[in-house]
Amino acid sequence: MREAVIVEAVRTPMGRRRGALSEVHPVDLSAHVLRALADRTGLDPAVVDDVVWGCVSQVGEQAINVGRNAVLAAGWPESVPGTTVDRQCGSSQQAVHFAAAAVASGQCDVVVAGGVESMSRVPMGSSVGSGVGMPFGPLVSERYDGVVFNQGVGAEMMVRRWGLSRRQLDEYSLGSHAKAAAAQDAGAFEAEIAPVPLPDGRVVSADEGMRRDTTLEALAGLRTPFAEDGAVTAGSSSQISDGAAALLVTTPEKAAELGLTPLVRVHTAVVAAADPVIMLTAPIPATERALKRSGLAIGDIGAFEVNEAFAPVPLVWLAETGADPATLNARGGAIALGHPLGGSGGRIMTTLVYRMRDGRIRYGLQTMCEGGGMANATVLELL
Repeated sequence: MREAVIVEAVRTPMGRRRGALSEVHPVDLSAHVLRALADRTGLDPAVVDDVVWGCVSQVGEQAINVGRNAVLAAGWPESVPGTTVDRQCGSSQQAVHFAAAAVASGQCDVVVAGGVESMSRVPMGSSVGSGVGMPFGPLVSERYDGVVFNQGVGAEMMVRRWGLSRRQLDEYSLGSHAKAAAAQDAGAFEAEIAPVPLPDGRVVSADEGMRRDTTLEALAGLRTPFAEDGAVTAGSSSQISDGAAALLVTTPEKAAELGLTPLVRVHTAVVAAADPVIMLTAPIPATERALKRSGLAIGDIGAFEVNEAFAPVPLVWLAETGADPATLNARGGAIALGHPLGGSGGRIMTTLVYRMRDGRIRYGLQTMCEGGGMANATVLELL
């Protein structure tokens, strides 16, 4: 079996809802990171065998195969195919898994993986109830007693099951903003970001979501929309965002032929699933499965990225895995940086790759909860 390596990773800044990136069509936002990937590597796009693109709300501006449309918008040769995948929040992480599998199996030599979501222009839930029926169907409804699947409610279920307090959630959320702001001030994100020019001539070069002035007192004053006596607030939830990311996946041999230097090896890639009602716990069995398959222990991993869909997710993950909190989301997470659904897996992996490179960290692990009670987990090895 051939090895799959990542030779370049790039992302847009994460745009706040109705922020600067809301002016950019998601196809054009995707095209921007494709072009940036080619520019950074000097790659002739004609050698790309496929583009695998994650996107959740595949309706309106994100319909009709946004991955293929991104290829065309980027000006790449018409001979380059593209497809769009949906594993909910893990869509672009799954895109990397598909790319790595295609390369390792010999079906492809060069694949671009990534994803996009413009949640300002295509609001979350836009694809539900659009006149063609509702998702799930009667058999799923019967199996789960008619429950309305809701991630926020699932987050509150985690709070109760693991005995978390409102203050714990708020303290974690405050820390996410502080870590992201410190990373931005230190220039830690500059290498991974491809600044986005806007139609009016402005250029967006930095993440918009972090709130430097937030306090525990301010967070404590927010309402709990998912439960009257709950703990989860907008402040301890991921931000609605706009963004895209792309990673170039190939083999070591093909990289050498193209004059490229691999950054990391895709060491292990797994997917797991658990209860779709609580929905957010699958990163725990996904992590266990990734470690077992890789032959590594939790202490062997020097950098973790766990998507901050809601603060209970990383807090419960820490409690169940015993990972060192200092190794988790060291540059902040989705609470501060944002969570553009189909683009988040690629954004997180891009950040993980640069964390590993900058800190000379041998192994990194990424996992994220996904709609339907699923989770991807990926172990990367520094080269």
